[in-house]
Amino acid sequence: MIDAMQYQLGVDPAQLLLGLDALRVRPFPVTSRYYNVPVKIVTDASGEDRACLARRFSPDPDRLALVRLHAVVEHERLDLVAAREIGDPEQFWRICDANRALRPDDLEQVGLALRITLPEGVPGAGDA
Repeated sequence: MIDAMQYQLGVDPAQLLLGLDALRVRPFPVTSRYYNVPVKIVTDASGEDRACLARRFSPDPDRLALVRLHAVVEHERLDLVAAREIGDPEQFWRICDANRALRPDDLEQVGLALRITLPEGVPGAGDA
């Protein structure tokens, strides 16, 4: 905890946090696509340390356990599909990962069969 005395003495709170390894705490909720992405400390051109996220690599869709296929209908958005199929519209990124898509609109084509999968690391019925 940064106390008022340290702050008044000119200790930069960000630098203090960096020194305490406080960034090892996960800054994103467990439902975020960035939950397991490590925070890295990089030194910028001015010599200042900055926190940033490491690159996130999408999982291999073939390793995700398939739950079912969903056929896209007219005017259907990916967040609506995620709400219906997964129970959370903010989980649209899981459908993107399962279908090798970088952009959600790539999956909003009428008639496209979307793979709905379990989260990475959760084995399916056939894997148990």
